[in-house]
Parts: sequence; structure tokens; C-alpha cells
Amino acid sequence: MPETNKKQWYVLHTYSGYEKKVKENLESRAQSMGMSNYIFRVVVPEQERQKIKDGRATVVVENDFPGYVLVEMVMTDEAWYVVRNTPGVTGFVGSHGGGSKPTPLLPEEADLILKRMSEVDKPSINLDVNVGENVKIADDALSGLKNVIGKVISIEPDKQKLKVSVTMFGRETSVELDFNQVSKL
Repeated sequence: MPETNKKQWYVLHTYSGYEKKVKENLESRAQSMGMSNYIFRVVVPEQERQKIKDGRATVVVENDFPGYVLVEMVMTDEAWYVVRNTPGVTGFVGSHGGGSKPTPLLPEEADLILKRMSEVDKPSINLDVNVGENVKIADDALSGLKNVIGKVISIEPDKQKLKVSVTMFGRETSVELDFNQVSKL
């Protein structure tokens, strides 16, 4: 494969669980070995997700592709050598061995992975409630009202929202809330 001066995304295979360490090592080596004009970005494909455990929402970071790291680089012999010999890297995905250069990701493949990582949508929450059930509303969701219980009127899982009927100031009122603002009773 002929060398080009075009930066492209490549996939590295690493020891599972060492993805962040490989990222740190590779970024450090690119700086210290004068390769920052050839090795640009190193990315561990991960996303924040919200999990509900014991009625509490917590944010966890999950690795989308355990054992893999993405690197944006210009494929030269020197850059290939630096990346390939970084501690924790077991090889390039798409390389046929014997010192052959790997095949880069297609631009649309790289864009899809990077877009998934940077989406500003709220993490998906799996809330197990049905219309007609009662839920406890988080203390901060209704301007200081504490321990409010409401009845689910409607659920929009794709928007991560639900409408809940509550009694406020002696009147029945419906409020729209995010899934992370309620917990199942």
C-alpha cells in the first residue's frame, strides 16, 4: 500500500481493559518522539449511559468496543512503527501481518463512531413503569416540593419523558418529567 500524506482513522487492537492506558501511552510517545505531525488523535470509543439501581440514577462510562482504540494518523513507516510498538498495542485491525500496512476505516465508519460518542442526547434510561402506576418524583424536579407521589398518565420512551398527575396546592395538575426525575415505587 503506498504511503499518502492524508490523515485517516485506523483501529488498534489492544489488551482488553488497557484502552485508556494505550491512549495515554500513544499520546505521550507521539509527543516525545516528534510524531505529532503524523499521529493526531487517539480515541477510546465510549459513551456515558445512565443506569438505574435501587431507584437511583447513576452515570457510567461504558466502552463501546472493548479491546479497541481508534487513532487518526498519516500512515508512514515511522508513524506505523511508533504506534505498533506502543505498550499495550497488539496490532492494527486490517493488517495482514508481516509488516504490511493496515487498511484505514472508511470515512463514514469513523464519522459514525465519532458521532455516536459526541451525541449530546441524554443517556438512555430504562424505566420500568406503566400508565396508571404511581412514581416518586425527585426532590429537585418540582421546585422544592419534597416526596411528591404522582400517577403516570402517559409515557414517551423515545423522548425519555412521561406525564405524571400530581396534586399541587389542592389541585390536580399534570407535569412532564424526564425519566431520570422519577423512580418506581
